[in-house]
Amino acid sequence: MSDQPVTMSRSGPPETVLDPEPAEALAALDAALEAPDEERRAAISAVVAQWPAFLDGWARLGDHARDDVEAYACYRVAYHRGLDRLRGSGWRGSGYVRWRHETNRGFLRGLVGLGRAAGRIGETAEAKRCAEFALQLDPGIDPTRPLPSSP
Repeated sequence: MSDQPVTMSRSGPPETVLDPEPAEALAALDAALEAPDEERRAAISAVVAQWPAFLDGWARLGDHARDDVEAYACYRVAYHRGLDRLRGSGWRGSGYVRWRHETNRGFLRGLVGLGRAAGRIGETAEAKRCAEFALQLDPGIDPTRPLPSSP
């Protein structure tokens, strides 16, 4: 748990911004995402194998999963590892985690992806919880639509 205080401000609930991922991991993921279609999933998987705590790596692996169950599992890893990282960054279970901060996107991509994958495999209660949680963390996210590509 972090010793960083979380305080309320006049502008509303506190906001948490995750620390950046290692530059090497970011570069490797960018390269993997540019790989030919038939090699992309394996390339992303290799990145995750090298940096298993890389949230966006897991979320992107979910984006390129072979089926809905594999996608669900990958997004769940991104989500749970993301909760750990948020807590380590001072998040106390409430407050904003906004998409506009690039370092938060892997977690949010995992959360929204988990909700969508949950819906596809019939976990409707989990799909609803994930959608509601995404909206609480960033009211500008529409979990029913593609995530924005930029802030």
